[in-house]
Amino acid sequence: MTDRTDFAAVEAELNARGFTRMVFELDRIESLLDLLGSPQRAYPAIHLTGTNGKTSTARMIDSLLRAFGLHTGRYTSPHLETVRERISLDGEPVSEERFAAVYREVKPLAELVDARSDEPLTYFDMTTALAFATFADAPVDIAVVEVGLGGAEDATNVIQAGVCVITPIGLDHTEWLGDTLQDIALAKAGIIHPGATVIAAAQEEEAARPLLERCAEVGATIAREGAEFGVLRRAVAVGGQVLTLQGLGGVYEDVFIPLHGAHQAQNAAVALAAVEAFLGAGTRRQLDVEAVREGFATASSPGRLERVRSAPTVLLDGAHNPHGMAATVTALQEEFAFSKLVAVVGVLADKDASSLLELLEPVVDVVVVTRNSSPRAMPTAELAALAGEIFGEERVESADEMPDAIELAVALAEEDVPGELSGVGVLVTGSVVTVADARRLLKR
Repeated sequence: MTDRTDFAAVEAELNARGFTRMVFELDRIESLLDLLGSPQRAYPAIHLTGTNGKTSTARMIDSLLRAFGLHTGRYTSPHLETVRERISLDGEPVSEERFAAVYREVKPLAELVDARSDEPLTYFDMTTALAFATFADAPVDIAVVEVGLGGAEDATNVIQAGVCVITPIGLDHTEWLGDTLQDIALAKAGIIHPGATVIAAAQEEEAARPLLERCAEVGATIAREGAEFGVLRRAVAVGGQVLTLQGLGGVYEDVFIPLHGAHQAQNAAVALAAVEAFLGAGTRRQLDVEAVREGFATASSPGRLERVRSAPTVLLDGAHNPHGMAATVTALQEEFAFSKLVAVVGVLADKDASSLLELLEPVVDVVVVTRNSSPRAMPTAELAALAGEIFGEERVESADEMPDAIELAVALAEEDVPGELSGVGVLVTGSVVTVADARRLLKR
């Protein structure tokens, strides 16, 4: 069997577990990892939770750690193009050959656990176990691990990390985590274990309280954005922004990040503090500024205001909840001077589509609604009706298929524009799945 065929077979077996099936309890993953010899104990970890910014922050942390010469493993989700993106070694997705080889080692033990359990291991349980086993085999010096959903009962919460990161908490996944910021923060605070150092982005008071209470309860130390660290200054630059960051160990000036938006500057401050905490920097010691600059300069975050075409500019952004969309809209207003902007929007049926469209309306001339490839996608006609109420029907177009939606959006963007197309843009947004679908088409 070729590597390609073997990997395709592995991917099919993983998908058969139910890509979107949610079962929250740690017994199964703990049993599987015990049978594997507890690979998650073979290296220290930085563990991230929050509502928005987790993947971007994890990627920045990874990039910074590599700039300091460490071998890294990074586990993030969801993926854009291939499941291999979830498991990265030294910043690169694992190869098909390696992914399949680790899966073949884990599979018989997973089947043992399945046979003893009421519910089989989920897709996410399996990818989590594969990540931890891959990192132990590599071996890595440190793992950067993003929570899948929530915290306390998430499969990743077996690592009991020494450094925990809490990105901004907002309302999302309310059907699983609760209807209030307090409930959601309580679930996410579950990744804080005794003796941990917690790096927390600025939070609304309702979300901050459960975090502080959890730290007090387990004897964890917390550093908060705005108190111990933060963004001192930021300036828009070609291809990104230049920051002055207050870290735990001092001030870091002239830090360029090739990412757009105040939210990415905030993610950078959080990432820097997490790496300082891990490497032992603090009030008496600062990290090497040149290494910090190098780490940030090479950071990337695909699908986060990512430019994939020019003339007209096509941006991809995976904002899928009001908190994330508000950050995207602010970045569009501050950093892109579009004279005309057309949005392609596809959302999942369980998301707050009306709020997403209301946030977009002031910055978008026309919206093209579509349906992404997820079985949970909101039907085009339903999304079009919502968009019509917010934009007015004359500013809403629809296309059931992504290729048609993008083609229509580009044509609308270029329509009635004299001369240069430099001020014209298309934004594809509303869901990570929407962005993944568009990216596959546009990156060919």
